[in-house]
This record gives sequence, C-alpha cells and structure tokens, in this order.
Amino acid sequence: MLAAYAARFDPQDPRNGLEVGDRPAPEPPDGWSTVDVRAAALNHHDLWSLRGVGLRADQLPMILGTDAAGVTADGREVVVHAVVGATGHGVGPTEGRTILSERYPGTLAEHVAVPTWNLVDKPSDLTFAEAACVPTAWLTAYRMLFTSAQVSPGDSVLVQGVGGGVASAAIALAAATGIEVFATSRDATKRDRAIALGATLAVEPGARLPRRVDAVIETVGAATWSHSVRSLRPGGTIVVAGATSGDASPAELQRIFFLELSVVGATMGTKDDLQGVLALMVRTGLRPLIDTELPLADAARGIARLASGEQLGKIVIRP
Repeated sequence: MLAAYAARFDPQDPRNGLEVGDRPAPEPPDGWSTVDVRAAALNHHDLWSLRGVGLRADQLPMILGTDAAGVTADGREVVVHAVVGATGHGVGPTEGRTILSERYPGTLAEHVAVPTWNLVDKPSDLTFAEAACVPTAWLTAYRMLFTSAQVSPGDSVLVQGVGGGVASAAIALAAATGIEVFATSRDATKRDRAIALGATLAVEPGARLPRRVDAVIETVGAATWSHSVRSLRPGGTIVVAGATSGDASPAELQRIFFLELSVVGATMGTKDDLQGVLALMVRTGLRPLIDTELPLADAARGIARLASGEQLGKIVIRP
C-alpha cells in the first residue's frame, strides 16, 4: 500500500526524512480493525517524529500520521481515536499510553490498523476531510478548554499563535460556547482570520490585552511564554499542549507562585472527549478550518508547508 513514512531523522530539516512509497498492508491482531483511510491530517507531531523526537532509529521506517477518518471492512464510517494503550482495549492491560505513529504505524497510508475500541462513528454531517481534522487538534483544544482550564460561558481566554490547528480550533470552540477570545499572531492575515473565527481581539504577540484573562491556551512555548504568564489573572490557568518555538526559559516562577497561577499539561484527549467534540460540532455547525488538501503521493509538500508555518488551519492528506 502507499504510505508516507519517516525513513531517517533530520533535526534541522525534517522534510529530508520523509519518503512516500510502498509499505506492507496492516495485518490486525485480534481486537483490532483495519480502516480504509479516506482522509488524514498533518500535525506538528509528524515534524517532531521526522526530527527523531519520540522515535528510535530501530523503529524506522515508521508510517506517520495520528489523524484519520475512513471506512471499516463492514462499511462503517469512522473517526480514529489515536491514543492506544492505558485502557487495556486491544493491547496488554499494562501497556502504557502511546499514539499512532509512535509504537504502531500511523494514518498517512491507504490503510491503518487500530484497536476496534478506538473507532468512533463519523457523524454524517461531517465530510471525511473535516472529520480527519478532529482527533488531534480539535480534540486537544476541546480538552484544554473544558477539562484542563475548566472555562465556561462568560470567561475569557488568550489563544497564542493563531494558524496552528489547535489554536484555530480553540478559538472556534471557545467563541461558539460563549467564551471571550483574545488571540495573537505575527501575521496580519492570520489575525484577521482569528476575528473571523470568533475572536474579540487579535494582536501581535506580546501586545497588552484590554484585561487579564482566565486562561491561556499555549502551544508556542518560548516565544510567547512570558506574555502568557503576564496576561493571566491571579489564580488563572495556562494550559500547555506544545512548544513549537522551543522550551520556555526562564519559567517566571516568582510570578507563578505569587499570583497562584496554575500550569497544566494536555495531550490529546479521551475517547469520550472525541465523541463530545464531534457532537458539539454537529450541534453548533462548527467545522474545522482546512488550509490545503493534497493527495498522499504529494505528502512531502504538505510537510513542507507545515514546517514553514504558513498554513492557516489543517493540512489534509487524501490517500
């Protein structure tokens, strides 16, 4: 089958590690199902994998991709929950948590094998491309807002780094549920897009906000960390789900303890969270912002665009 996979690592230019070619079709063990992938979506996790973060050389070649929507052998239209392990479903009961493309081959392929328990019915209202954007970015944003930060209608959030999938999803989800959103981007076009997604105000990183917020959605890291800490009200929460610009240093611990700020990590979400965000999208009419759709054979172009940071929304790959 055709697949896009990490063949080697290149910390400086992850694109050099990607190859698209023939790989063995999956042979699912008991309790697993094979999904014919109709659409997959790229994430920064794919770039980190190509840099050698989270993978060892002896695991190569590894098919990339954590997101997919497709069809099972019996015709069921599904969305794939990419978190495997820690539940005992389809794997050993003591197996630790991982996500597709780390221990098990990922979704940037014509077919992917996953534990049957990990399959969620695709809402008929969503296209395969839209549904494929949900299991990492939208799931993570949903968990960051409503589980980790526990914000509710009337609260306010700052979303750092408009353009990425998690940030765009967080703006749309928060605005749709009555939460006031401030957003940042270095790019004027992306700031305009943040307003279109529902943000009240979009400013350059580091700009002073009209008031301090209840929570910050942080996926950028070093470039925005100080602004995140200083934009938060006393007792507020920063939720971290990434650090695309590197680790933050210094951490501004004095401000964190004096103002009793909370710093919470978030990685993906549960199967229940995935079902919850899909249901919310159906009820509200929210749909993922798609930047580009490309055929699987052209996955390298999608990886290059993701690495450039020029995208606004998700890059979808169609086998």
